[in-house]
Amino acid sequence: MAESDVVVKTQSLTKVYRDFWGRKKKTALNALDLTIHKGEIFGLLGPNGSGKTTTIKLLLGLLFPTGGDAFVFGEPAAKVEKNERIGYLPEESYLYRFLNAEETLDFYGRLFDIDPDTRRRRAAELIDMVGLSADKKRILKEYSKGMRQRIGLAQALINDPELVILDEPTSGLDPLGTRWMKDLILDLRKKGKTVLMCSHRLDDVQDVCDRIAILYNGDLQTLGKVSTLLEDAVRLEVRANKVKESPELKADLEAVFRKHGGELETVGHPTTTLEELFLKIVDESKARPGRRYLPPAEAAKQ
Repeated sequence: MAESDVVVKTQSLTKVYRDFWGRKKKTALNALDLTIHKGEIFGLLGPNGSGKTTTIKLLLGLLFPTGGDAFVFGEPAAKVEKNERIGYLPEESYLYRFLNAEETLDFYGRLFDIDPDTRRRRAAELIDMVGLSADKKRILKEYSKGMRQRIGLAQALINDPELVILDEPTSGLDPLGTRWMKDLILDLRKKGKTVLMCSHRLDDVQDVCDRIAILYNGDLQTLGKVSTLLEDAVRLEVRANKVKESPELKADLEAVFRKHGGELETVGHPTTTLEELFLKIVDESKARPGRRYLPPAEAAKQ
């Protein structure tokens, strides 16, 4: 891609935390080389303490690197003016508890020097988008964690940012809220936004990200397209419909694969994911009010 399409670039980016006497306490990030392109959803994965949040803080200019460089929109990350083009949702949103949703978005809109008419219009659109229209007059102190996550996202989008940084965006959300958040992230890409998403929930990242990087103990372990990294090139998957599993079918398939130098591992029916099953049941319940599960013994009596 052209250099003009590069939104985030790090070169040997390193952060070492030291104690009071200057002795090295922990290397949070070690020589990270990373490039994020315009219009992609990039996932930064890793267990707690792997360096994900440190990377974000370095990109936002909230921390200074021990070594290496970080650039956002071609500008040094330490240049705070570039943050006007960034939307940031931290893992824990630090919002004023005694403001309601409208007042919260108006406050953050003022920080970006957005004119009053635009502030009101964007606030109304974002509150509706995150599903808080019925609760917009309630103070944030009364919000659940999932509701605070939703208004935190609206706050991150109030300035119509080009780069959206999301730190554990599905934290505190139920399965329906998680699916909603993932759909919204995909919609941001359709609108031309670039998304950097940090998470340790692998299913969330797999569903939405174009490329991922995996960190462990501050070191970059792997980087690439999700489809490529997840592909098992040694195994071949074959799917068919309108056929039932049987010993005869298995014997025939074994013979075919032996002929081509392979070995049949398993034959069975495909499974769905727990998330897909949950959403399917919820949709069916909405379509059929009063529907409930009956154990097989009770169902046989009716």
